[in-house]
Amino acid sequence: MITHKKILSIVLKISIGLACFLIIYFRLKNDFTPTNLALLTDSVFSGNGIFTLLICILLIPLNWGIESYKWKIITAPVEVISFFNASRSVYSGVCLGNLAPGRATEFIAKIIFFKPENRPQITVLHFVNGMFQLSITYIIGFVALAYKMKSFGDAYVWIAYTAISTAVLVIIIFIICLVKIDRVLNFLTQRISKQKQIAVAAYKFTKIQLLQLFGLSAIRYVVFFIQMVLLIKLFAGNFDATIGFGIALYFLITTTIPMISFLEAAIRAAVALVVFKGAGISNAGLALASISVWLLNIILPSILGYIILLKQNFDFKFRASGK
Repeated sequence: MITHKKILSIVLKISIGLACFLIIYFRLKNDFTPTNLALLTDSVFSGNGIFTLLICILLIPLNWGIESYKWKIITAPVEVISFFNASRSVYSGVCLGNLAPGRATEFIAKIIFFKPENRPQITVLHFVNGMFQLSITYIIGFVALAYKMKSFGDAYVWIAYTAISTAVLVIIIFIICLVKIDRVLNFLTQRISKQKQIAVAAYKFTKIQLLQLFGLSAIRYVVFFIQMVLLIKLFAGNFDATIGFGIALYFLITTTIPMISFLEAAIRAAVALVVFKGAGISNAGLALASISVWLLNIILPSILGYIILLKQNFDFKFRASGK
């Protein structure tokens, strides 16, 4: 029997999707002319276009390789795994993360590459690890937000304030997690695990470890940024400092909004059209660039992750406790 909450959830998801599609339609209806489509096709299949796409594709393994190395570092105090297994864990997580808003199911696939007794702790570390990337995105995004705040119309200013409120809350939680990681790990592990008593290994972030995790997160942000710049130049034809701030703001907002997998492309395109409004670049090009970044960094790695899960004989009824 369908409950009222499920009905409300379905209606909300459909409403978000329809709103995004309407934004895209009204912003793009005058851009997808036969002439513009011909220009886009020519630019993509030109020598420069193919070279640009090739660079963006080659950046995919660099992006997820960095994330895999971060995952190996942060889980090492609990269980040491090889870079190969860390990569398999990460790609599998990318795949399964598509099943829920905010990629909340990602950890379910990632933890299967660890011993059952360590999985509750690894689950907690998955969310702590994500906060390192979030913190870099928020710090750079705040600078962009300060620069672009005046460009937000009254109809969209709520997006800026929502992003700020969420980011501040996440950063406060993150600082607590860094300072009290032992207690946080113990507290959450006890609640995740169905065992009444579970021993939690001593865990402290060293200065070197923090430097590595923040540094690698910053490098990974640069990889995303380069991809977006290249794709905007390819599809929209130009790039300047104002657009650079827009990209940072776009990353801030899309990171803050819990994405729904089957609507994610539409939501990302809609956000791009709002953020880059008045930037003097093609709306069609912006939509294509934002969707392409998503396709390159989520959909393609998800295919690899799906293959890995099939080889692992993954049980979708698997529980985090390992039982």
